[in-house]
Order: sequence, then C-alpha cells, then structure tokens
Amino acid sequence: MTHTGLPDTFLWGVATAGHQNEGDNSASDTWFLEHTTPSLFREPSGPACRGYQHWETDLDLAAGLGLNAFRFSVEWARIEPERGVVSAEALDHYERKVDGCLERGLAPLVTFSHFTAPHWFAAAGSWTAADAPARFAEQCDRVMARFGDRIAYGVTLNEPNLEQLLQAGAKLPAEAEALKTRMLAAAAHAAGSGTYASANVIPAHRQDEFQAAFTRAHRAAREAIKARRADLPVGVSIAVADEVALPGGEERRDAKRAAVYDHWLREARHDDFIGVQNYERIVHGPDGEVTPEGERNGMGTVIEPESLAGAVRYAHEVSGVPVLVTEHGIQTPDDAQRAAFVPASVEHLAAEVRAGTPVLGYCHWTLMDNFEWIFGYGARLGLHEVDRDTFERRPKPSAKAYADVVRRHRGPLADARS
Repeated sequence: MTHTGLPDTFLWGVATAGHQNEGDNSASDTWFLEHTTPSLFREPSGPACRGYQHWETDLDLAAGLGLNAFRFSVEWARIEPERGVVSAEALDHYERKVDGCLERGLAPLVTFSHFTAPHWFAAAGSWTAADAPARFAEQCDRVMARFGDRIAYGVTLNEPNLEQLLQAGAKLPAEAEALKTRMLAAAAHAAGSGTYASANVIPAHRQDEFQAAFTRAHRAAREAIKARRADLPVGVSIAVADEVALPGGEERRDAKRAAVYDHWLREARHDDFIGVQNYERIVHGPDGEVTPEGERNGMGTVIEPESLAGAVRYAHEVSGVPVLVTEHGIQTPDDAQRAAFVPASVEHLAAEVRAGTPVLGYCHWTLMDNFEWIFGYGARLGLHEVDRDTFERRPKPSAKAYADVVRRHRGPLADARS
C-alpha cells in the first residue's frame, strides 16, 4: 500500500477515445451523421486532434505526468472499414500504440467500442441487428489475436446507458430529440438503408431495444475476449451520476437509479470489474431535482468533488465487483476549476478506498481538449489545450495539478518515471 492508503497496483491514467482524438475517422457512423443534413452535431470532427499521427507525443505527455495507465479505443471503423475488409495498417497502428504504452510504463486499457462503429454496420441495423453480437465478437477477436496478450484491461462498450441518463435528467431538449430523429431518417435515406442508428444518438422510443442489444453485444464481446485470454480483466463502462436524496427524495432517487444504472450494475456481476464514468452529482428532493447553491461547471450542475466517491460506492454496492474509474473530469473553460476539482475528487476517492470499496484505478477525461460529440469543439475537458491550426498540445495548470496528485500518491515510483 502507498502511504495514502491506495494499493501500489493502483492505476493512474488518462482516458481518450479514437473518434474524438484521432481525426478523419471517415468510415464511421458518427462521421456519416456529422455530414448528414440535418445534423444534431454542431460541427464535423474533421482532423480532431490528429491523434492518429501524434500518438507518440500523446503517450509521452501521459508518461510525463507520472502516470502508469493510458485508456484508448481501437476504432472498429478503421480496422474493418468495409464489411469483411480488414485493414492491416490499422491493426499495425494499434499494435504499435500498445507497445508504445508498455515502453513508457503505461498499462494499456483498451476500449473495444467507444460509441463509434463502422458506417456499414450502422446501415445494416446497427447494434439491434440479429448478427450484431457476432460481428462485434469478430472484431474483438481480431484485436485480441493481434495484441491481446499485451493489454491490461478490456472495456467492451463505453456508456451504453448514456441515452437513458440524458433522458432521465431531461438533458436533451425536445427539439434536439426531434432533430435526432430527422437526422437518423436522413442518414438512412442517404445510405440507401431502411434504418440508421449509432450508439450515442438513439431515439427515445428505442431505448429498451438498444439496452437489450448492447447487453447481447457485451456478452458476446466478453466471451470472444476471454476465449483468447481467460485471465484478462473485462468489463463495461457506464455513466454514473452521484444520485443523492434529500429527505423525501429517496423514491425519486431510487427510480432514477433503477432506470439508468441498475441493469448494467447487475450485468457487471458476471464481469471482472465495472467501469464508472462520473461528471456530476444530482440532488433529488420530494418534488424533483433540486439545484443546490454553489459554483457551476459547464454542464450547469454544481461542482461537487465528492460525487466520484459517491458514484463509485453505489456501483460497487450493486455490482459487487471492483470499480475502475474509466472517466472522471469536469467540463469548464475555466481551468482553475479543473485544477482544484481533480485533487479534491481524488482525495475523496482515496478515502472511499480506505473505507473498503475496491477501486482499481482512476483515469481522467481527458488528456486534451477534443471533439465532444454533438457539442463539437466547444466543450473543454482536457488537461492540455490543442491549437486548432497547428495541433500543438499545450499543458494547462490542471495537468500539473493532476501530476502533483499522482506524485503524492505514487511517491518515488512516479519520480522514477518522470
């Protein structure tokens, strides 16, 4: 154990995602939707952060912070851009990235699908198609066959409950829901298909159908990954707000948990860990959600450093398996908020571990400002800013704040690496 009560094996990382960071993911469903008229996306992803080219620089940045883990996704749309056509170049690329992590002392945490999928998959029924689990299992198998022997953790799906969370909290206005439906209809027409869907733009009336489909895909992926390597820890990552009840608000809080999290937390009982992605606390009163006084983040909710520990505690209570914090951060243009928020949140997390909740590691979202889906490049969550013309990465004060936290917890281990 470290002097701060966290195990020496604790993973300190950053999380990234292929489509949001790499750029030019042109064979993907999200790319197609960004270029559909009408589109819910504020702007196209385009070159993103040019992470596909600058991956070595990015791994150096992570190692330079004293980290020992790096979460990234392998992009299915790059590896299988057309049905049955496998790109050796893309597999080579991700293999180099895994080896690059290991060379720098970073445990590779691989996400097999971070929302995006190939365009051909989206036009052929997407995740609800009868053969979708088998297609995804094939993709997981080819990734595992190439470098599965060298990765540290496998995350099958990223936030399959995101849409339930958005709808339960009424985060998307009615006009956005209507625009989503029009965009998907236009995409189906443009693709010459009867249907078009993507993992993070699901119409409200198809939520239950997609939850069942994602569950089948997760199980098929887990089986395929374990068939190649039985000892690899595998799990799913879900979005978990810290749901807190004031007196009289318990019933509303419990209903929200049942609608948004509990299916996946029960599913995780068959996994090796549950990935938790936490960005906010929601307070429930007897008459609905309550907004407490306090400083707000860019999502409009009050900044609460205790929210991560609360989300982790609940996830473990229901799932019974260890927690890996696969994402945690704060959307804000004011980096001083981030620089204060990260250390405070980690201290509450460490206290939760000392109290007995098993936590495997912490990944901050994200290494650098990137493409934040329908919000485009407007949302800021990175430890580094990115020049949109030169793609130069520049550290913000929060990068040093996080490095200081890691050094304090890892002690001489971090100093030896940095």
